[in-house]
Amino acid sequence: MNQIKKTSLNGQQQKLIELMQQINFGRISNIPVVGGNPELTADTIIEREIKLGGQNGTRPELEKDDFTLKQEVLALLEHLTGMGDGIIRHLEIKHGLPFLIRIEERAA
Repeated sequence: MNQIKKTSLNGQQQKLIELMQQINFGRISNIPVVGGNPELTADTIIEREIKLGGQNGTRPELEKDDFTLKQEVLALLEHLTGMGDGIIRHLEIKHGLPFLIRIEERAA
């Protein structure tokens, strides 16, 4: 099985992964997807979950230039590629990884 590294992704994909690592726990809403690539815009909304008394910092991977992508990230990227154009209404993040997505697509 081939291992895919962060540096093999395009800039838009890397930016989304880094944002998820910064958030750690929370949600990103209203992410346009164009040609299978996420585009963070002024309309993209970030919600952070803050656990009082808990660890709320960024993921340690954020400090690394490159690393092997986890299965959850690969599954997200596969869904984006398959969707082509549309909108991620909500991307739920746990431990810096995508956990659940709600997407909006056009029928035609």
